[in-house]
Amino acid sequence: MTDSGLQDVPAVSRPHVEPGKLFIDGQWCEAHAKGRRDVIDPSTGKVVTTVAEADAADVDAAVTAGRRAFGPWARMSGRERARVLHRVADIVRRREDELVAVESLDVGKPVSLCRAVDVATTAEIYEYYSGLAQTLQGATRQIPIPSHAYTSREPLGVVGAITPFNFPLILSSAKIAPALAAGNAVVHKPAEDTPLSALLMAEILAEAGVPGGVLNVVTGGAQAGEALLRHPGIDKIAFTGSTEIGRHAAATAGEALKPVTMELGGNAAQIVFEDADLDKAIGSVIKGFVFNTGQFCMGGPRLLVHRSLYDTVLEILAGAVAGVPVGDPFDPATVVGPMAAERHLTKVERYVRLARDQGGRVVTGGERLELGGGYYYRPTIIAGLDDDSRVVQDEIFGPVLTVQPFDTEDEAVELANGTPYGLAAGLQTTDLARAHRVAARLEAGIVWVNDWAMLDPAIPFGGVKQSGYGREYGPEALESYTKVKSVVIAL
Repeated sequence: MTDSGLQDVPAVSRPHVEPGKLFIDGQWCEAHAKGRRDVIDPSTGKVVTTVAEADAADVDAAVTAGRRAFGPWARMSGRERARVLHRVADIVRRREDELVAVESLDVGKPVSLCRAVDVATTAEIYEYYSGLAQTLQGATRQIPIPSHAYTSREPLGVVGAITPFNFPLILSSAKIAPALAAGNAVVHKPAEDTPLSALLMAEILAEAGVPGGVLNVVTGGAQAGEALLRHPGIDKIAFTGSTEIGRHAAATAGEALKPVTMELGGNAAQIVFEDADLDKAIGSVIKGFVFNTGQFCMGGPRLLVHRSLYDTVLEILAGAVAGVPVGDPFDPATVVGPMAAERHLTKVERYVRLARDQGGRVVTGGERLELGGGYYYRPTIIAGLDDDSRVVQDEIFGPVLTVQPFDTEDEAVELANGTPYGLAAGLQTTDLARAHRVAARLEAGIVWVNDWAMLDPAIPFGGVKQSGYGREYGPEALESYTKVKSVVIAL
């Protein structure tokens, strides 16, 4: 993701969104059973439109279309596919206002964040993989037998992409762009709560020249997701979501020995050492837990502070966080919008209540914000919890920060690594040797030093431990959308 972008931005009005259909074989169509699903504006709690509710028959139609389109798309040269993907990036930038409005409406994401991060990054992802589409290549191998041996990289076939509610544009593009660059077809099932930008992106990819059937979008709930996992015509599953659902998805795909990539939950620690630049550290800490209303798998909801700075940092954070603008996502001044759905808000309330029951001290926040019927929760800081508290150990996925002191570097690393997750981690220090030393010891797929959420399509990210396996972004992502073939010719 690019710069946080929390500055003056052009105003965007709430859009009127027509009821959504499925996108199969390059055509818009109703679901086989004619089912519909409500789409809620999380800033008001009101229904804004409906989308088609796909079932197994719709998934089968989408997979069939993908299999039919796969061959011609895979046989295109990488340069031809690159031109198409580059046009996607150009159209995303041209239709920026539409994408900002739809994503903000659907997720409750502030328009400032959505424009500078979500839409800008989406364009960059397609642009980046348009370049890599031309670089897929094998290698010759020198072997002692009299032969000519070489390898080639080939696409897998039809990819089932299942994406979550919190970053619909970015996390779907992070799968679709490399999959298409490698020559695969895709059936995309977006999150049931936030399907709107997936449908708009299907329109954009078609406008860019992606052939019918190469990208198919099936909206709906668990029934569609389960059908996609189990369909024999799917060659790979690319999943982002909770660890709990990820376990089920991996096990289901594993029954058919399908390759999977799993980008799952996180509960990252931010470590502030005694030599940190506090002005920079405080800004990074706040960004790490309020970014996207805390609905960020690579967020930093656990703050570990050297004991010499503990009271000072808590005091500064309490004043700064209380002043973070919370409100209507379509107000350009808003930094923190609503939770994406009521059940996510209820989950946050349950964890804060548990923290109080366990003797935790709510330094600031700790309550729902009544605003226009939306799903708002004040950014919350909690101190005084033991490390084995579920509030510290679990992924809350909301604007909640727990703060714990430490005395030594070893203790900080032990606390940081002391959860089942390992997606991201970060530290604040002015000691370069310490930065490298601690980063090497942290059990995480990505480590940030002296900032948070520094991401770019060229930098791979992904999890260890219960945060999953496989990598998004970078050339590493292309490896999971291709297979290696060896050819040996006797001479």
